[in-house]
Amino acid sequence: MNEEMVESPLLSEPGITLPWERNGDVNAFLSLEWLVTNGLGGYSSSTVMQIATRRYHGIFVPGLPSRGRTMVIPRLDEELDVGGTTIRLSGAEHADGRLDTDIFEYLRTFRREWQTPIWKFSCHDREVLKRIIMPYGQNTVYVEYRLHAGEPVTLRLRPFVTFRMPDAPLSEARKPPFLLTIMREQYEMPLCEGVSPLKLCLRPQAGAFVADTYISRDVSYRVDRDRGSPHVEDLESPGYFTVQLDREHPVSFVASMEPWENLQHNPAAVFDAEQARLLKLIPQAEAAGSFETQLTLAADQFIIFPGSRMEEHAMALASGDEARTIIAGYPWFTDWGRDTMISLEGLTLCTGRHREGRAILRTFGHYIKDGLIPNLFPEGERTGLYHTADATFWFFHALDRYYEVTKDRDTLMVLYPSLKGIIEHHLHGTRFGIGVDTKDGLLKAGALGYALTWMDAKAADWVVTPRRGKPVEIQGLWYNAVRLMGQWAEELGEQSDRWDGLAKQAEDSFNDRFWYASGGYLYDIVDGEAGDDPSLRPNQILTMSLRYPVLRKDRWTPVLAVVRDKLLTPFGLRSLAPGHRDYKPMYFGDLRARDAAYHQGTVWVWPIGHFIDASLKAGVDRSECRRILDAFDSHLADDGIGTISEIFDADPPYAPRGCIAQAWSVAEVLRAYQATKNKTVHRASEVHTALRSS
Repeated sequence: MNEEMVESPLLSEPGITLPWERNGDVNAFLSLEWLVTNGLGGYSSSTVMQIATRRYHGIFVPGLPSRGRTMVIPRLDEELDVGGTTIRLSGAEHADGRLDTDIFEYLRTFRREWQTPIWKFSCHDREVLKRIIMPYGQNTVYVEYRLHAGEPVTLRLRPFVTFRMPDAPLSEARKPPFLLTIMREQYEMPLCEGVSPLKLCLRPQAGAFVADTYISRDVSYRVDRDRGSPHVEDLESPGYFTVQLDREHPVSFVASMEPWENLQHNPAAVFDAEQARLLKLIPQAEAAGSFETQLTLAADQFIIFPGSRMEEHAMALASGDEARTIIAGYPWFTDWGRDTMISLEGLTLCTGRHREGRAILRTFGHYIKDGLIPNLFPEGERTGLYHTADATFWFFHALDRYYEVTKDRDTLMVLYPSLKGIIEHHLHGTRFGIGVDTKDGLLKAGALGYALTWMDAKAADWVVTPRRGKPVEIQGLWYNAVRLMGQWAEELGEQSDRWDGLAKQAEDSFNDRFWYASGGYLYDIVDGEAGDDPSLRPNQILTMSLRYPVLRKDRWTPVLAVVRDKLLTPFGLRSLAPGHRDYKPMYFGDLRARDAAYHQGTVWVWPIGHFIDASLKAGVDRSECRRILDAFDSHLADDGIGTISEIFDADPPYAPRGCIAQAWSVAEVLRAYQATKNKTVHRASEVHTALRSS
């Protein structure tokens, strides 16, 4: 790594650079966050200013077998000793508002290069570079320090150790002290029964560890404070490493749950290996700093081995497959069925990762139960929750997109019997009141205490948008699934008459029932608890955007015009039109306030892909559709650096909210970006050959 890599704009390395000046806006940089992941669901994340503002922030948050993501090292204090002067390059915010750091004086630039955050500090004629990586497939973090210019300097590194789920109340953390054992510059701390001990060391071996217990009192997390959540805790450190840093010998702090033999590599080789892995993901024709390249790198962070459910690996290996899933969002979402299936095309097919696409489909195929795929897997749990009416039919959509690209007949044949079982369960009625109304062939859903569609906010016992009845997008997904069954039946040598009949009944009923003539758009729900609901929402786009649109073609243009006029923003579609009595312009406040706004106006990114699909089908010019995505380019340097947020406020300035990195946001923007380029021809035979050989 050299100075040009840190300071140059997007020339040879995919990166985003943020310069910092001493009189800069501290609060603005405290709202900018970075994320490093390891392919197991684990992560390292904090703010550019190296001060945690969420209880989810941590230097080392591994994804542990049978437990899921676990906060192990929430903070790593870094000090330089320059001629007797102590310079604190990281620290904490305290309950009294004090920021315990000197970083504002000495930070020069922050850069995200590939997926690696890099800081450049300048102090007392010395330049120090810092970067962080988590090796792919390992629960390990490397934090490297390199003296780029100036005389040698003493570096002190103090890790704080805890043990809790990232989303658990701070009071539930397993309390130190933890037993510390030392053997030949190897430091171990057992944290919990049944969990591999935490390993700490410097690589290459250097310096010394000073046993010096220290408790940092009243550490405060401002985002949790602003949300009305518990936000203060005490953090404890067992001691610190001290090492002389010179220009010839960079040093890495290493924390790991892996065996010691995995930690003997030169850190430079670990960083180079990760860069080589990522380089394989980038299309050679793409410019290194292009928007599409940045999204391809962002997409990589969501595709993971389901590390906390080890039985999936055994199940997959037994059937000759691999286990893969998609993390819905960082830092708090796990893998969700709906998010996974919506994201699959953008994250795997648009990035050339067809093998992982197949693995994801087959992994979820093992979890079909009562005609449903899981809505989500709770953190650390081995069984899924199935309260969803739409995720299962997104499974059909994902398989359709996968099959179109790969022509992987083997996977279609493996899943086809399960797909027939899904339809049968829905025809006869399955859990949560989900089933087909035999009178009109439309799909109904609803159960007290549950929100079964993607608009699933719930605060305690209050279901904010229950949408019981026949939601509009569920009909689009149901019709598309039944038509796909007819298509696949013919390809596999079966009769399609039954599927054609079901589709015809649903299509006729839908176009007769859902048109809201006085508004020129579609009802959001028919046969609901309060009758037919004319609330203007983005859900109706799915009746046009899928492979088989259920909405009559002559109604596409008026629906698109209303949605464009009332719901479209620079960052996606509002979840409810302004002027509605329940419309909320901001997603802010305590949990109840935020849940009340979550689907009542808040802008969601993922529907933008389907809005563009529908627009292209309706004849809107490709270049006009591309302009809809313009704002996301600058957003990559905002909120979560190098990725796309989950949601945005419904009114200007459209502040980013929710997760800093959301799978379907990245997936659908990337997919829509490619869809608005000149069309490319998928070489399905070549892709399928590669899949079979793998």
